[in-house]
Amino acid sequence: MKKVLVIGASGSLAKYVIAELKNQGNIDISLLVRNAQRLSKGISDGCTVFEGNALNQSDLKSAIVGQDLVYINLAGDLESMGRNIVEVMQESGVKRVIAICSIGIYNLPLRSVLVSYRKLADIVEASALNYTIIRPDWFTETDEIDYAITFKGESEVGGAVSRKSIASFVGSIIQKPELYSRANVGISKV
Repeated sequence: MKKVLVIGASGSLAKYVIAELKNQGNIDISLLVRNAQRLSKGISDGCTVFEGNALNQSDLKSAIVGQDLVYINLAGDLESMGRNIVEVMQESGVKRVIAICSIGIYNLPLRSVLVSYRKLADIVEASALNYTIIRPDWFTETDEIDYAITFKGESEVGGAVSRKSIASFVGSIIQKPELYSRANVGISKV
């Protein structure tokens, strides 16, 4: 059974990823969240919940040790959180990470709202971790799985993509961690 930690478990995309992992049925899911009461009703059922902050290395270590894969789904000071997560993962021997960033982080001039996502991507890519960076287009609530993948350096195509599509893509990587190894990809609906 794979052990997966979701960091930022109260986010709007994270609840879809958690639901996808529960549907797969062969995953021991842990959630790291600053305030467990912010988790959607029922989302933590069957999961191990850690209350903590990604700005605190001690909180991160408690949650990361023993995991097989870490899924990062955060907003805020992504530079500091990213550095902490990478450092704790490397110290703990946890090598596989999936990080959600954003479409447009390689466009110039870089929009100020995207700077922290670009910093997170740069930190994860510069690490020795086995990473997949996912740069989704804007999210929708559409009940569909329909997406296309582009690699870093390719023109981003398509438009807004459903959270369900992103969760399905994340789930496929968690099932087969060799997929998109050390890759930086965009995801959108074509």
